[in-house]
Amino acid sequence: MQHSLQRTLASALLILGVHLAVPAQAAPDEQFFPLATYRVGAYASSGIPVWAGMIDYLRYINEVEGGINGVKLVWQECETEWTAEKGIECYERFKNGLNGAPVAVYQPNGAPAAYALADKAEADRIPLITLGYGRTEATDGRVFPYNFPVMLTFYSEASAFINYVAEREGGLDKLKGKKIATVYHDSAYGRETQGPLKLLAEKYGFENIQIPVADPGNEQASQWRQVRQLKPDWVFLRTWGVSTPVAIKTAARFGFPVERIVGDIWASSNEDVLPAGEAGKGYLALTPYPGGATFDIHQRIKEHILDKGKSDLKDPKSFGSVYYNSGLVNAAIAVEAIRTGQARFGKRPLNGEEGRWGLEHLDLDDARLKEIGFLGLMQPLKLSCSDHEGGGAAKVQQWDGKQWNLLTDWVQADRQILRPLIDAKAAEYAQEKKITARDCTAQQ
Repeated sequence: MQHSLQRTLASALLILGVHLAVPAQAAPDEQFFPLATYRVGAYASSGIPVWAGMIDYLRYINEVEGGINGVKLVWQECETEWTAEKGIECYERFKNGLNGAPVAVYQPNGAPAAYALADKAEADRIPLITLGYGRTEATDGRVFPYNFPVMLTFYSEASAFINYVAEREGGLDKLKGKKIATVYHDSAYGRETQGPLKLLAEKYGFENIQIPVADPGNEQASQWRQVRQLKPDWVFLRTWGVSTPVAIKTAARFGFPVERIVGDIWASSNEDVLPAGEAGKGYLALTPYPGGATFDIHQRIKEHILDKGKSDLKDPKSFGSVYYNSGLVNAAIAVEAIRTGQARFGKRPLNGEEGRWGLEHLDLDDARLKEIGFLGLMQPLKLSCSDHEGGGAAKVQQWDGKQWNLLTDWVQADRQILRPLIDAKAAEYAQEKKITARDCTAQQ
C-alpha cells in the first residue's frame, strides 16, 4: 500500500510539473534557480541528461563551494513538455521567486518558450539565457536588454558550419560552385539559418538548397530522394529529436555518405546517433559543448557528486554525454553571471535586474575557465550591453559508433559579416514594438 501511495504521489507531482529530487525548502537568503524541464513528451530523452548536468553542477556548487560566495542555491522543476503553453505556465509560476528566494536569471530550455517569453521577461525584468536557441536578433542588447542568446546563435552556427566546410574544401574560395543543402526541422528553430546561409551563399558563390522536414520527422523518404537527385557536396542537418536518427538512416538508405552530413548542435548528441545504429558511424556534428568526461569539471563532479550517490543521472553512461555537458555549461554560465553581479551588488541573492548586469559584464577567459574546470569544454565568453552572444564558435566532432571524437578546435563564425543582418532584424523588431534602443555607450 505504501509503495502504491508513493507511485500515486509521484504521478501527481509529475503532472503538476514538480520533480521529486528537488529541494523542498527555500529562504530569502538563498538564490532560486527555476528549472523549466521536459522529462516527458517527444523530447524527454534529450532533456533528461541536460537536467542531470545542471542539477549535478548546482549541487556541486552548494556542497563543495558552499554556494556562490556563500549564497546557497535552491531549485525546483516545472514540466514544460517542450511546449510554449506549458513553458509560459512554468515561467509565471517561478518569476516571483520561491519563498522569498529571488530569480536572477531564467532559462526557458526550449525554442517555443523562448520566443513566447521574450516580451514577458522584458516587462518583468528577468533575463532569459538561451544557449544555442531562441532569438538570434537578441544578440543586439540595445533592443533586447533582457534576452541573452549566449555563446552560439543559429547565425553563428551557420557561419561556423560554412567555415568548416571551407576548411575541408581547401579554402573559402573553393566554395564557389559547391552545392550545400540544409535539411531542416520545419519550425522557427529550423528556419532560423535561412537568412545567414543566403547571405553567405551570395558572398562565397555556393548553391544554397533548403529542404524542410515536417515535425516530428518520422518519414523523410521524399527529402532524401531529393538530396540524391540534387547531389549536394554537403548536407547541413538541422533536425531535432526523433527526426535526426530517421534522417541519418534514411540518408544511408538513399546512398548519401554520412561523412558529408554535419549536424547542428541539436542533432549532435548520443541520443541522436545511437538509434541510427551502423548508419551513424562517421556522422559529423557541430557542438559548443563537446562530448566526453575527460574535462576537469567531470573529475570534480565524479568525486564529490557521482561517487557519493548524489547525482541526478539515471543512466551512468550519460555522464559526459553531449547533453549532460550542455547542462553543465548552461548551469556554469548562470552561476558565473550571478558571481559577476555579486562583485557589484554584494554577496547576496540577486534579482533579475542585477542578474542582467552580471550577464552583461560576464568575462570568462581561459584562465577563469581553467579555474572552474571548464577549459576546453566551454569557449571563452565575453558579453556586453551591445553583444549578448559573445563566443560564436563551435567544435566539430565525429561519431565512431561508440563515442564522439573531436576533429577540430573552436571553429569561429564570421560574426562581423553577420552583425548587419542581426542589427537589421533587431531594428525591425524595435520598430514593430515601438522600442527605443538603449545607448550602450552610457552603460557601465
